[in-house]
Amino acid sequence: MNPVVYGASWCPDVKRSRALLDSAGVEYDYVDVEADPEAEKLVRALQDGARRIPTIVFADGSHLVEPSDEELSARL
Repeated sequence: MNPVVYGASWCPDVKRSRALLDSAGVEYDYVDVEADPEAEKLVRALQDGARRIPTIVFADGSHLVEPSDEELSARL
């Protein structure tokens, strides 16, 4: 199962995380939380009501919220 990146097209942090994943050759699924109300609910549930993006959920159920490039690279 691919990681899932929850984000929005206007967010620079989402663009940065997606660029890092792309450059590392990591396949992932992208879900726009502004276009998908259920995805936004999931993100808020993971963050006790907050909606910080990107939220990246991995196959094992773990997740990162607004990771730095270093944090995301270490998780890969």
